[in-house]
Amino acid sequence: MDEIGKTIETCGFRTNFHDQGEGQAVVLLHGSGAGVSAWANWRNLIPRLSNKYRVIAPDLVGFGFTQTPQDFEFEFMSSWIDQVRSLLEQLSLENTYFVGNSFGGALALWMAHTHPNLCDKLILMGPGGWPSKVNENLELLWGYKPSVENMKAILDVMAYDRSIVTDELAELRYKATTREGAQDTFERIFVPPYQRWLDAQVLPVAALREIENEVLIIHGRDDRVVDPMCSWNLHNHLVNSQLHYIGRCGHWTQIEHPTRFLALVEQFFEE
Repeated sequence: MDEIGKTIETCGFRTNFHDQGEGQAVVLLHGSGAGVSAWANWRNLIPRLSNKYRVIAPDLVGFGFTQTPQDFEFEFMSSWIDQVRSLLEQLSLENTYFVGNSFGGALALWMAHTHPNLCDKLILMGPGGWPSKVNENLELLWGYKPSVENMKAILDVMAYDRSIVTDELAELRYKATTREGAQDTFERIFVPPYQRWLDAQVLPVAALREIENEVLIIHGRDDRVVDPMCSWNLHNHLVNSQLHYIGRCGHWTQIEHPTRFLALVEQFFEE
């Protein structure tokens, strides 16, 4: 599978997305790190999940190979809500399953809140969406400046098991941030001070309580980017939610514990 998939016009720009498999549609929403794309986030999950489902994984505007016009103004969270809505409507999809990673988890919640007809089951992984303070690790993530050393520092923060952060992985992710326009666009999204962008992901408690979708929250117990207690608080206000903590796991549940993660996803979707 290549980083560049299909393209479709959404909200005045062309969205790059992967579309594999048949059956119930599952949308995968990636996180917000430098050099992130759908392919980088989900390349190991898409082939396995597409054996049973139609898997759709877009590059959110500002990331990956989705076009970001020079005059595009990012609006949290409406820019991405509108993009995903447009994508699903053009693909004639409703009652879609969502899997959202970190920022993508908050986006999945916002989709359920604003467009309930488009959403069915939700899986949130180390999600945003609950009030919290920007910590030094998130500052590192959103304040990234391109270098192999800086990328390795970010990956060290993401993973519980630092042995998976190889020089090759750091080099690969670093190169993604040096693609023409990638870093400039990333810095247009996350302009300091960063707290406002974390706050913008938060859903009011009243909105959370109105979401009746079945929700599975998966969080690494040792996550140093998003406080695991954020998931506990979301769980307490989402009326049809389950919460699963994974020990010896950081912010990368699908990468650090891929077999366990896939088993949880498939069991939840098949219930």
